[in-house]
Amino acid sequence: MLKGMTWDHARGYEPVLAASDEFRRLHPETRIEWEKRSLKDFGDYPVDVLAREYDLIMIDHPHVGISSAQGVLVPLEQHLPADYLADQAANSVGPSHLSYQWNGHQWALAVDAAAQVASYRPDLLSAESLPRTWQGVIELARSLPSGRKIGWPLCPTDAMCSFLTLCAGTGGDSFFSETSGIPRPVGEAALERMFVLLPRLHESSLASNPIQMYDRMAAEDDIAYIPLAFGYSNYSRSGYAKKLLRFSNIPGETGEPRGALLGGVGIAVSASSRSIPQAVEFAKFLAGGELQRTLYARNEGQPGHAAAWRDPEVNRYTHGFFADTSQTLAASYMRPRHAAFPAFQEQAGVLLHEALVQFRQGKEANKSRLIDEMNRLYEGIRRETLV
Repeated sequence: MLKGMTWDHARGYEPVLAASDEFRRLHPETRIEWEKRSLKDFGDYPVDVLAREYDLIMIDHPHVGISSAQGVLVPLEQHLPADYLADQAANSVGPSHLSYQWNGHQWALAVDAAAQVASYRPDLLSAESLPRTWQGVIELARSLPSGRKIGWPLCPTDAMCSFLTLCAGTGGDSFFSETSGIPRPVGEAALERMFVLLPRLHESSLASNPIQMYDRMAAEDDIAYIPLAFGYSNYSRSGYAKKLLRFSNIPGETGEPRGALLGGVGIAVSASSRSIPQAVEFAKFLAGGELQRTLYARNEGQPGHAAAWRDPEVNRYTHGFFADTSQTLAASYMRPRHAAFPAFQEQAGVLLHEALVQFRQGKEANKSRLIDEMNRLYEGIRRETLV
């Protein structure tokens, strides 16, 4: 028996449960038991702790640097055929496959692809009226009828994710210096976007993560559009929620949807597993293009293989989710994956959220000071971590 750890959302567990049942049909001697952790734990919980207990672990790519240094995951290229990995690379959605590479090794396979995308209620807002620029977002916020607003999930974690998207959209995907952090002009421009829109956002924004905001958007009629949030194709499937959501490319500085923060999920194999060959075989099975396009996608999954993103049938029953956001994924921003970045992202998100709350309460925002505080925080974490 193999033990696996995924995350607590239909997108996280339904496809792996279905795939595990099919794998057992093909390999009757192998059974896989899955457990779930919260969305926050998915981003924050130490992989080395999970690797002591589980054979298969769904991970977030910023953790590969730490996991590589700790030696807690299996280098998959030592167990998988070269042509299989070449197919994975050729069919990567944006930089998803690359995001699990570190120090010459492949630490996970991209079974789920995601980035921050835009979303809207098609019964409240037409596709033709979607803003392509951030100035267009401001104009949309001003023009919505009474009782309708723009939403933007800005809890600490997601506020930082959106801030990084805005920075990458302004300064390019190499904006972040691994020695000094965020260039002040780039950071200030990103903060200005957030501060300008904040007074016009739905009141739940500062307390919401993407799932909470999508749930609200699908249940009530007071949120018509979200400019940035990690996409969930579940909400674009008929019957998943009360009202259907549709998804689109993000707004950009010049209309090009560049810099969206890359998310997604990779399947990794614990180096402590006593069944490494069987665990690797399941990971290979789960990430394969045919399974991703069929069983994985049909069971609430958000595949990491481009065959599913291009498939007309998958796009039919998700109302175009994959086709309508693929340009954003192709130009998405992959975060640094060294050991200092996950802690920096988490702690800087708290600083940013506090500044947003204070600004919403009418206090003056000092953008330069906030960027300097973030960079001092990064310097301290980097000094402690990268020794």
